[in-house]
Amino acid sequence: MKNTNVKKGWNRDEIAQKVALDIPDGAYVNLGIGMPELVADFIPKGREVIYHTENGLLGMGPVPEQGQEDPELINAGKKNVTSIKGACYFHHADSFTMIRGKHIDICVLGVLQVAENGDLANWSTGQKGAVPSVGGAMDLVAGVKTILVITKHTTKDGQPKIVKNCTYPLTGKSVVKRIYSDLAILDVTEKGLFVRELAPGIDFDYLQKQTGAKLHEYELE
Repeated sequence: MKNTNVKKGWNRDEIAQKVALDIPDGAYVNLGIGMPELVADFIPKGREVIYHTENGLLGMGPVPEQGQEDPELINAGKKNVTSIKGACYFHHADSFTMIRGKHIDICVLGVLQVAENGDLANWSTGQKGAVPSVGGAMDLVAGVKTILVITKHTTKDGQPKIVKNCTYPLTGKSVVKRIYSDLAILDVTEKGLFVRELAPGIDFDYLQKQTGAKLHEYELE
């Protein structure tokens, strides 16, 4: 009798943990709104990561305990946060100067679509009546040294989010370095998308069927 309880893929927390493990000690990191915010919960003990939020805080701490929230201390997603020892506050314009001046090492963003060459679309579908959400994403992809994206591999109706060419309005061209989804981790290279790691219960053929661009496997040494 076939076991139907075999796990397939990673959940949201497990994807965030995969991202966190790839962030080096001492990095200055900006986390996008939504799933990217989960990454802060999984930085390994003993590793220091300094979080930046574009509304004016460097040294963002974890989510406060219930009842300990400060209504004046929020991140760019309007969620309550804390600050770590040595944190500093500054004007919104100064925050974007840090971004545009390439002082932030890594940014983790969500996506609507990401293309095989690293093109990113994450602010609007371009459809009539759609509510765009530009935020600071365009500044982040232009100014941050390394862009990582975290996403479900497909939309709710099963359409690929990872495609050959984006059909939605672009946030930035050839900006994404690595894609973390519930099915796999993909490296974006000049030669295309390479599978770095497959999630539990996922094989290469299944992954390819869920992807709108050609995938490549690394050659074993």
